Amino acid sequence: MSPVYTRWSLLVTLAVFGSTGSNRPVAAQEPVAENIDGVEVLTRGPLHEAFAETVLFDPEPGIVISQAPPEPIEEVAPAQRPEGPDVAWIPGYWSWDDERNDFLWISGIWRALPPGRQWIPGYWSPVEQGSQWISGYWADAAVSEIEYLPEPPATVEAGPNIESPSADHVWLPGCWIWQQNRYAWQPGYWAPGNQNWDWVPAHYVWTPGGYVFVDGYYDYSVRRRGVVFAPVYFNQGIRNQRGYSYSPSTVINSSVFISHLFLRPSHGHYYFGDYYGSKYADAGYSPWFSYQSNKRGYDPIYVNQRWQHRDEGGWEQRAQTNYENRRDNENARPPRNWAAQAALASQVEASQRKNMSMASQLDEMAKRKNARVRLQQVDDAERQSYSQRGHDYRKYLQQRQQLEANPQRSRGAGPDDSQGPERRTFSKSPYAAPPIDQFRGDLAPPQRHEARQPDLRVQPQPRTKGNAPGTRAENVRRVPNDASNRDAGNTRAKPKGDNGKQPLTDNNPPKRERGGEGAKSQGGKKDKPQGKTEKQAKGKDAP
Repeated sequence: MSPVYTRWSLLVTLAVFGSTGSNRPVAAQEPVAENIDGVEVLTRGPLHEAFAETVLFDPEPGIVISQAPPEPIEEVAPAQRPEGPDVAWIPGYWSWDDERNDFLWISGIWRALPPGRQWIPGYWSPVEQGSQWISGYWADAAVSEIEYLPEPPATVEAGPNIESPSADHVWLPGCWIWQQNRYAWQPGYWAPGNQNWDWVPAHYVWTPGGYVFVDGYYDYSVRRRGVVFAPVYFNQGIRNQRGYSYSPSTVINSSVFISHLFLRPSHGHYYFGDYYGSKYADAGYSPWFSYQSNKRGYDPIYVNQRWQHRDEGGWEQRAQTNYENRRDNENARPPRNWAAQAALASQVEASQRKNMSMASQLDEMAKRKNARVRLQQVDDAERQSYSQRGHDYRKYLQQRQQLEANPQRSRGAGPDDSQGPERRTFSKSPYAAPPIDQFRGDLAPPQRHEARQPDLRVQPQPRTKGNAPGTRAENVRRVPNDASNRDAGNTRAKPKGDNGKQPLTDNNPPKRERGGEGAKSQGGKKDKPQGKTEKQAKGKDAP
């Protein structure tokens, strides 16, 4: 069984779920054949940003491609959702796939909203070269004003500089904080870990209007966040079909986000599935267990898992060994789409099917008595609320795009930047959770600890200067302007991949296989401390 695809049958308007502000209506419809040409349900691809937000120490402008994304697919929320309060349907959006040289649809998700946060969705912004991706982020739900800041200085985060108080602690990285018209370095520190909660540290997100500071917050662990549906490839014919709609039903298993997880900072997304091999490493995909060791960013999912397995000797080495086995052995890699998974399942013993199962059907999941996520039917009142949120969502995207459509700030801000922040009022997101103090029991996040005082001895240094933000050559993807070439096999133009390399295709095999960097211990050397240990007055960035 695959997602439900439908066509026009009655002129009765229902909800619209899109990510670029389309006003096309969805009509009441009658189902057609499920397995139709031009539709491929995938078991690998980008993770919805609202499910897992990437943390990059030195934030970069989003990728630029030389064409506009298609109109959003008319997406209807599934008829079953996870049990629990504050579970929202967050719509899908288009993502660029340089290996396919085309767009993929990242399906919408059921999401347990992080306490006290609101989702600011990402969008494709028109630029001189084509379109640029502007990342989404989880903002403080109590904030109604956004500060657009100058570019933060180069990070000085290098991991722990003092010994851990105990094996039950995890290292939380430092971050530049804007204070009194300058940036000041707030050092990292150790804090107790928690099995059910991931700490997302303070970081910045690049936008056309400036850099937005996202204060640190607690998010649910991966298994408690909700339901992720499979990405889908729709060919040009399907996209152009008037009245075409889609309701996802293929669920990605949550174990995949630990065993087959990658990060790709240049694209601003986590990725899951088969991205093994040197051509992916060269294109900027980092295995989840090695992302932090390269000092580019922080992975809350890895930190939580490492903490949970802290008493298991060799856990990190096993993660690397499993990666190397799949890197070197193509037969050990997971299937890339739903059809391939079904074919493999019919060829192997029942005991081996679990190891290759990347996805399952929503209705099958609902029947499992021991399922980690319990589902309930979506009633008519909820469907109406999702319809209204769909309208609010489109307006909200347009508002964000208009708010940020201004001249970009200069790069390389120094200790004293005359520009300062630009403050702009912004309405609350349609996807906002209640304040933290309204949560009880296991839905209430741990109490936040106050962070360390900023260390004024650390002098800000401008980041490496290159092209202006948004026009960085390594972030530009050249694709054919003639849309008809996208489905014409090898006749299409071949764009460059990340860092000027050839695109990721089977016709461009890797020269050699190369392993990922092994994960390093969180315990650090006794280096010179970066700052004092006094508590910060505001304490917004601490867990």
